[in-house]
Amino acid sequence: MSKLLNLVREERAKVIAPADAAIAAAESEDRNLTVDEFTLVQSAAAAAAPLDERIAELTNLAERTAVAAKVFGGAVVRSEPNTYAKRGEFSHVRDTILATQRNDQDSWGRLRRHAQEIAVESRDITRADGAGGEFVPPLWLVDMFGDFPRAGRVAANLVSTLPLPTGTDSINLPRISTGPQVAAQTADNAAVQETDMVTATVTAPVRTIAGQQDVAIQLIEQSPLAGGIDQLIYGQLLADYERALGVQIWSGSGTSGQVLGVASTVGIGAVTYTDGSPTVPETYLPLAQAINSVHVNSFIPATAIVMHPRRWNWMTSALDSSNRPLVVPTAQGPYMALGVDTTLNAQGLVGSVLGLNVYIDATIPTNLGAGTNEDRIFVGDMTQSYLMEGAVRTRVLPDVLSGNLTVRFQMYRYVAFTSGVRPTGVAMISGTGLTAPTGF
Repeated sequence: MSKLLNLVREERAKVIAPADAAIAAAESEDRNLTVDEFTLVQSAAAAAAPLDERIAELTNLAERTAVAAKVFGGAVVRSEPNTYAKRGEFSHVRDTILATQRNDQDSWGRLRRHAQEIAVESRDITRADGAGGEFVPPLWLVDMFGDFPRAGRVAANLVSTLPLPTGTDSINLPRISTGPQVAAQTADNAAVQETDMVTATVTAPVRTIAGQQDVAIQLIEQSPLAGGIDQLIYGQLLADYERALGVQIWSGSGTSGQVLGVASTVGIGAVTYTDGSPTVPETYLPLAQAINSVHVNSFIPATAIVMHPRRWNWMTSALDSSNRPLVVPTAQGPYMALGVDTTLNAQGLVGSVLGLNVYIDATIPTNLGAGTNEDRIFVGDMTQSYLMEGAVRTRVLPDVLSGNLTVRFQMYRYVAFTSGVRPTGVAMISGTGLTAPTGF
């Protein structure tokens, strides 16, 4: 019982940890919670409520079990052996003789405990179905369901984010494609340099990312899930929206309802890494070349390297000629290291290479190139790309499939994205050097 209770308590601690962190951050900065933080706290409280109820139930059951143990002299079903277990220390026949012939109190005590054990544990029926098992129902901890694993919101957290204006189907951003210039005047009264500024427009169409789920009304009405099946479904749809958004940001085609992703944006830096047998040290050069592309074409510092998890984990597995890791944990160095592995994150910030933070994002495609097995690495200042998101919208449609007693849940969100305002602020590494590493 205590083990199950501890598991539920641990689950509750995980659920409320983000909310506790948000509250602590607000208190440390002596400010009120932001709208996003307040929403996070509300969501955590709602998720923790059923766990609190379960903790109360288990605590109450544990207390009643303890009382029962006292009432019945401690004869409670546990994992310790019976008093007269096979090959045990005590003999039932011997204790019977000693108790009846000599009135031995220890023997009487063991006989009484044996009688209690028989009353508690000995039955003519079992837990098998058809032989008593129907009276031992399974316990479903439906509030502790396992989420479907999905890539998260890494790309969207790196780029510049803005609220999406209402009442429009496209966002236009001006950019200067050719700037005015100055030059030394060749002589007094000589002509002054004049270069006309050329401007252009970057258009980010408003796209819709949506999903739906049809659910039998019986499941909605009969499920004991705290918060309801609707919250579970919307939570899953929102989680997949974050995954789909990342795919769009990196590799959206700009057609068929997709945004124009970074990889498809004209003008971004391009580094080709061609290598039939790529190694981690050889990857160092294209990374430096990508940084150089940002520096010489955009004149801003690169701040991040973003790659697929398999690329980073392959890098962390590489050893030098003395079998020392090239990407080392911070606890071991970093002395003469190619990179530093600073966290255990499965998504987001994981370490650094060439002085830049490295982020891993599983929404970066891994099926590119001639062999459909290449991934991509993005280097630059991701804040030069702009993401605009509208509010999350939901709909419940009981009439669409009412003939089947089915309810349709829908979730959608309007988004606009562009990397075209300053495309040279990002460089993309591609080529055969980024084919799938063996074992990853």
